[in-house]
Amino acid sequence: MNRSRVLIALAVAIVLGLIVSSIVYRALTRTVVQSTAPAVPHVDVVVAAARLPLGWRLQPTQLRVIQWPGTSPLPGSFSRIEDCAGRALIAPTVENEPILEGKLAPREGGAGLPARIPEGMRAVSVPVNDVVSVAGFVQPGTMVDVLVTGGAAGGSNTRTILENVRVLAAGQRIEQDSDGQPQTSSVVTLLVTPEDAGKLTMASTEGRIQLALRNVIDTGKVEPPPVYSAALFGGEAPAMPVKHIGGMSPRAIPPPPPSTFSIEVIRGSKREVDSFPNP
Repeated sequence: MNRSRVLIALAVAIVLGLIVSSIVYRALTRTVVQSTAPAVPHVDVVVAAARLPLGWRLQPTQLRVIQWPGTSPLPGSFSRIEDCAGRALIAPTVENEPILEGKLAPREGGAGLPARIPEGMRAVSVPVNDVVSVAGFVQPGTMVDVLVTGGAAGGSNTRTILENVRVLAAGQRIEQDSDGQPQTSSVVTLLVTPEDAGKLTMASTEGRIQLALRNVIDTGKVEPPPVYSAALFGGEAPAMPVKHIGGMSPRAIPPPPPSTFSIEVIRGSKREVDSFPNP
């Protein structure tokens, strides 16, 4: 009986030894394979050392270099801090975010608001109040439509002159409040084309402007018709101007000649009128 117990214990010990040996063998094999695997190459990439706002001119102390896997290159990245220091950001960055060429203004482009203005565009500021600025919710980065009200006393109207215009700054702020809270300002700066800059300046000078806040993903143009005061408060809206025909206004177009013409003939005391067809 004791002998059988010894044999059982011996068999259990052998099985456990085989299991432990297998586990150790696999662990050692995995370690050897990992140690002999080729190392992944790394490259230097410049990243932001802290959160940096839009328009900020990069300083060397605000940048650092990290190791980036060479198998996943970053187009437009920098390997040396001195290659991007001194240039302004055209988009905000967060800590450890790589600094890319597409996020930097040219060296001669300056910093702050001028760095945000793309080539061929203009920044135009217009005075606003709480009503015009949609209770302070018109902030940097939002999109608006520009409406203007003006005209003669009997034919004043409101029309949309610009659609889907980006707000560059509200007052002297070029970044939106992180919590989305309304911010009061007396001036709003809009990003427009040179042609629209003239329209906006004329509208703010000759009429009363109103900003209509829109969703940033709603980029479609509606081109709504103008609204006349007569249509709201009674009366008839003024007639829409008629397009000129052949370069002449409707009043300048001569009327068609009559189909007949008349001649009055007087013989003594007798008066007669004869009609003849117009050739």
